[in-house]
Amino acid sequence: MAYQAKNIKLSYAGSKILPLTDSVFVKYTAFKKQFGEDGNVMVLGIQSPNIYQKETYNKWVALSTEIQNLKGIKGVLSIGKLFELQKDTLNQKFVVSPIPGKVMRSDVAMDSLKNHLQQMPFYNGLLFNSTTNATLMAITFDQKILNTVARNPILKEIEAKANAFSKRTNIPVHKSGLPYIRTATSKLVSNEFVLFLGLSILVSALILLIFFRSFSAVFFPILVVIMGVIWSVGTLVLLGYEITILTGLIPPLIVIIGIPNSILLLNKYHNELKKHGNKQQALSITVERIAVTTLIANVTAAIGFGVLYFTGSELLMQFGSVAALNVMFTWLMCLCLIPIIFSYLPVPKGKANAEHKPNFLDHLLAKTDVLVQQKSKLIYLATIVLTLISLIGIYKINVNGYVVDDLPKSSQILTDLKFFEKNFEGILPLEISVDTKRKNGILSLSNLNKIDKMERMIAAYPEFSRSISLNTGLKYASQAFYNGDPSFYRLPTDIEKNFILMYAANSGKGNGNMLTNFVDNDKQTARISFQMADVGSKRLDSLLLVLKPRIDSILSPKRYNVTLTGSSIIFSKGTDYLLKHLVESIALAIVLISLLRLAQFKSLGIMFISLLPNIVPLLITAGLMGFFNIPLKPSTILIFTIAFGLASDQTIYFLTRYQQELTLTNYPIAKVVSDTIRETGVSMTHIALILFFGFGIFTASTFGGTVVLGLLLSITLIVALVFNLTLLPVLMLWLGKNKKRTYIAEAEVAKNEELFEH
Repeated sequence: MAYQAKNIKLSYAGSKILPLTDSVFVKYTAFKKQFGEDGNVMVLGIQSPNIYQKETYNKWVALSTEIQNLKGIKGVLSIGKLFELQKDTLNQKFVVSPIPGKVMRSDVAMDSLKNHLQQMPFYNGLLFNSTTNATLMAITFDQKILNTVARNPILKEIEAKANAFSKRTNIPVHKSGLPYIRTATSKLVSNEFVLFLGLSILVSALILLIFFRSFSAVFFPILVVIMGVIWSVGTLVLLGYEITILTGLIPPLIVIIGIPNSILLLNKYHNELKKHGNKQQALSITVERIAVTTLIANVTAAIGFGVLYFTGSELLMQFGSVAALNVMFTWLMCLCLIPIIFSYLPVPKGKANAEHKPNFLDHLLAKTDVLVQQKSKLIYLATIVLTLISLIGIYKINVNGYVVDDLPKSSQILTDLKFFEKNFEGILPLEISVDTKRKNGILSLSNLNKIDKMERMIAAYPEFSRSISLNTGLKYASQAFYNGDPSFYRLPTDIEKNFILMYAANSGKGNGNMLTNFVDNDKQTARISFQMADVGSKRLDSLLLVLKPRIDSILSPKRYNVTLTGSSIIFSKGTDYLLKHLVESIALAIVLISLLRLAQFKSLGIMFISLLPNIVPLLITAGLMGFFNIPLKPSTILIFTIAFGLASDQTIYFLTRYQQELTLTNYPIAKVVSDTIRETGVSMTHIALILFFGFGIFTASTFGGTVVLGLLLSITLIVALVFNLTLLPVLMLWLGKNKKRTYIAEAEVAKNEELFEH
């Protein structure tokens, strides 16, 4: 596995939240196949009144040229590297010529160029904003390296050159675009992968040291979970997965979830040594007694992760399947290796036949026992009140996700994104394809005018930029046909259109052909591209609801197939998709874990009442999200299935001990419950603390979603501990009242107690 793990790679593509078979994703894939990638542009932006001073302009030109010359860069477009259409009457075609084609030598030449640019409506709002003195540089990547590690050194060089420009001119350079955002995010994921793995090991080691005060009880459990980490990374490679913002969390999760197995084994081992001091006997009893408990506990934790596989979302399928498999691998390694290792080590000093002295936790559990036995109505009342308050909070939950909202508000990525939203309405792609349902239909002037009306309608919304399309190309061609007169920047008339299209068709492929990239080969379907702000999935959904009928009123669905797609819509629909499948995955987890409990305890009553201590903490967590305005989004949706699986572990620990003592002793149910709280409560609390501090490390994340994930999981598991030590025992007492206990003979009791001890 270590040999495989060395081949792990970071993911540089966008998160695949939607399933490949989802209709929205299918349309997006078809669009990319027809017109190419929609998110392959990086942008650099500056804002300064000195843009059109020759020194600044010439340095911007030099930067554009340097970036264009980098290997892997397909093209650069900026006011320093611009092209215009000119009419070649002799050959009846448009010629693409650079503007200005040379370095500015004088202020007069610079003023002339500035005036010339102002006469080009095609570029205004796309490359420069004449109102705010802002301009951008659009950098297009070669498709072959776009979503690979090969783009990293190129982006690094671009950043270095942009920073050098900024240093020379004292003008800040803003950097954005999906390739840049994804790479910057991947870099943060890589850094946090190492950080969280280190923190999880450190926290686990400290807690083990506090609990056991022994080098061997710290070193060997940590060694085993590190093996589990290696297996998890190896599994990712073997399955062909990469490190994403979610799969990057698996190694520290394996440490956090794996350590409790060692704690249960070592606790039982030390307790047995205190009774008789026989090492081999203690280890034998430890494996026999703890194996089933930890097996079921780990299966329930694995179910919490595994149900994510059935969401159909590739992002969650990868995370859920790898996490579930390696929770079980790590459990098996702990169960086998910890007893083997400790069989070669000497008996820990002071453990053999030692007398136990009550500590703070013992006193706290004793008070909890009194509360359960004497104040059951108070526990019921508190549960009902907290549940009702939580339901109010749940009603307030906001479902909303942003493309970059997991980054902190102070992040330079966010700051730069706001710059482009302010000056150019954003950089996130929104794509529209219009199918006229007939060959050459897109060249009909009637259709062009309708599409133009739609473009202007959408561009009127402040969230969207002006469009780039066949229409804007034809308007520019019309202006060029009339020798650059800006008053002719409009759609051509029916007569003009034939001449202009002939000129365009004669211009060849590439930048000179107005039909390239925006019309399919049959001239049946047109592409219209917008850029938009990162407005969030909730706002985008409401915008799409408003836009669809307005688009249909212009382009009737009977005559046109209009598809809205692009990375922005894919992300928005992904958020909605995850929410829809959240309920399904939690329901599946509840059903599977309930069936597991039914198989273990063979009691419908236990199965049903044991769900409450796990479900109520989830309701409280959801309520907190509503009250504190923490939105449901891809990164926070995971909380519920993971928390349910891990909270169920505590229930299993309690019920297993309760059932064993009920079967093997002659004690009344009240005493069985009391003993279970006081004895099993110790291990439950230790494990809950490990999980609390373990998940607490995620609050050190740069990503807001990961911070919330860690914080809410920590809170949920502590709340679950409280309910498993109060509500669950009360419910067991209630269940016991309705069931007649068959008391066994004293001799049998003695025999059972002896078995129970061994």
